[in-house]
Parts: sequence; C-alpha cells; structure tokens
Amino acid sequence: MKPMGAIPAEFRDLPLTIDGKPASGFAAQTPVFVYDFGVVASRTARFRAAFPGVDLHYAVKANPYPPLLAAMAPLIDGFDIASGGELAMTDGFANARSFAGPGKRGAELEAAIGAGVTINLESRGEADRALAIADRLGVRPRLAVRVNPEFELRGSGMRMGGRASPFGVDAEQVPALVKRVIAAGADWRGFHIFAGSQALDARAIIDSQAHTLDLAARLADSAGVPPPLLNLGGGFGIPYFPGELPVDVEAIGEALLPRLATMPNTRFAIELGRWLVGESGVYLTRVLDRKESRGETFLVCDGGLNHQLAATGNLGTVVRRNYPVAVAAAAPGAPTETVSVVGPLCTPLDRLADQVELPVAQPGDVIAVFMAGAYGLTASPWEFLGHPRPLEILAAPAT
Repeated sequence: MKPMGAIPAEFRDLPLTIDGKPASGFAAQTPVFVYDFGVVASRTARFRAAFPGVDLHYAVKANPYPPLLAAMAPLIDGFDIASGGELAMTDGFANARSFAGPGKRGAELEAAIGAGVTINLESRGEADRALAIADRLGVRPRLAVRVNPEFELRGSGMRMGGRASPFGVDAEQVPALVKRVIAAGADWRGFHIFAGSQALDARAIIDSQAHTLDLAARLADSAGVPPPLLNLGGGFGIPYFPGELPVDVEAIGEALLPRLATMPNTRFAIELGRWLVGESGVYLTRVLDRKESRGETFLVCDGGLNHQLAATGNLGTVVRRNYPVAVAAAAPGAPTETVSVVGPLCTPLDRLADQVELPVAQPGDVIAVFMAGAYGLTASPWEFLGHPRPLEILAAPAT
C-alpha cells in the first residue's frame, strides 16, 4: 500500500458531497469535472484578509472554464492571460488584463494592444514589434517589462528565475528597455517579476518577495522612473502529496505589507492560479471493470490521464506520488482494500492512483480524484485515443 495526499477539508466527509450536494448528483454522466465555487470564494476572502491593498490577479491558464471566469470576475482585480485564446475568453469583463508569455504572435499583440491590455514584454524584439503595431493602429500601448531575475524561488515546483530563460528580460538589460519604451511614447505600466510556482514554504516565498522588491527598486532607480505597478507573481502552492502542508499565506502577508511602503508610488499585485482554484475541483470517473492480475486489483475507469494528466504523475513530476482519491459513495467505516485506479487508455502511464487503500468498489461506483481544479482538463491530452471530452460543472450557490 502507498500513501495518498490529504483530501481538502471541504470534501472529507463521506459519502462525498460537493457544494453541500451528493456527488452522485453531478455524476449522471462521467467523466466530469466539478468545481465548487464556494472553495474559490473562501480562498479569495482569505487572500483579501492577508493582503489588504494588494491587487489580486487570476492566472487564467490554471483553469479557463468560462462559467468559472465569470463567477470570479467580481472577486478579483485582474486577469493574467498567456494567449490570444485567453484574451478572447476574458473579453467583456471589466477587470484589468495583462498578457505574458514568450512568442506572442503579431495578431495576438495587435488584438491585445487594441483592447488596452497591458503587454508584459519578454524581449527587446517583442518591444519593437509591439511599438510598431501600436504606431500602425494609432494607439498608445500599455507596456510592462517582464523581468528574468537573478534569483529563484527556493523549493518551487517550477523555477522561473536565476538562469538563462525564454521568459522575461534579463535584469541587467531592463533599465535600457524601460527607457526605450518610455521614449517611444508608450504607457509604461511597470514590472512583472515571477521567480517560481507551486511553493509551500512560506519562508521561501517571503525571501523571494523581498528579493523582488529590492530588484524592482534597483531597476526603477536605474531607469529613472518608479513602476506604476509591480506584479510580484505568485508561487503559492497547494498540498497535493503525502506529507505536504498548506502554505501559510498569513505569514507571507505579515512579512510583505510593511515592505510595500518603501515604494509609495507603486501599486502591487499578486498573480495566483492553482492556489485559488486547485482545491475546488473534483474529477469524477466511473469504474467500468474490476480485475485481478497477479495478485493485484485494478479499478478500470472511464477517464484517466487524457483528462487528469497531472494526477497520473505525467506533468513534470519526477517521482510519481498519489493525489488524494476516494470512492464517492462509500460510507464511513466501509471495508477497504488495496487497489490501483487506472483509466481506459492503452498505456501503462494511465494510472490515477497506485496501490492505495480505498473502500471496496465495484463496476458502476464513482471514483473522486481531488485537487482537480487547476491544470486539469486543459493541461491534459483529452483528444488522445478519441475518448469523449469530459463534462465540466460549476457548483455555485444560486443567486
């Protein structure tokens, strides 16, 4: 038997309920992703309490499900996008928008500049292209500079600084680029400095934010102008695996807020994705077959890595570990067994849970895979082998 990560507190009572309703009510057709918006709302409220006066931006790439974006819009200050597709998804919302990512196509830059979106410049070449497009359109572009810092976020799952990178402009080149865009008449919007993601160590995030503020101040001094906005990135992780603990956001806020006064002419934003939505999602998949093979029991389900690539350990995980899973309709105290939960694909990589202890399940039972609200469907190869695309449902209180 191998351990699993901890089920989020909102879903620990069995039989499983989502938004106070039996999970079976959402599983008439499987596979299905269900997002409990009450969890998202509680995370945004917790952020506001810990970081008063700091703007909250949502990284759309974490989960771009349109009803979720619409429900989040009144609760946040901005959407951070990474493609023309995400630009279109966020059209119509009043929130500020910023566009980051290397390799922005000319048509994407033109659409974003025309819509008044802030472009986080990734290179000198991108700055030249953006300025040329804006000149042709006859508009004043909103341009920020994404900085490739000389430091990284310790303990992060994905490090974005401290090395040669396709992301952002090397810090030593930034002042000259800022002067260039200002001299060209652009509306300079500040800095985006993102050192890493999926960190659970509050001390590491505090240190990274301190380095970010110091770097931004140095760059502003060299450029001769304070940044109107400093996007501090995010990096707040969630505890997917055994032994991991939630990040202490209150400690981060307590350390950060006094330091913001050192840059009185700058607004600040924190950009979060998985921390806001990751724990809200539950992926429900139905057992199609129960089989024994060489002394092991397999629950074969109607969905797998084609929908939940990360849960199978195939989205950047070096050592495969188990996400939390459950048998949705199991009663407390039901007999248990050691099983592996697998999907319907013809590959041994399609394993949602490896040798975990679960209540005894039969064909027709529903398996719940938690931590499914971020980097789930859109980060998975859902067209692989031609299986149906799963449903998505936003579970939210009636308004």
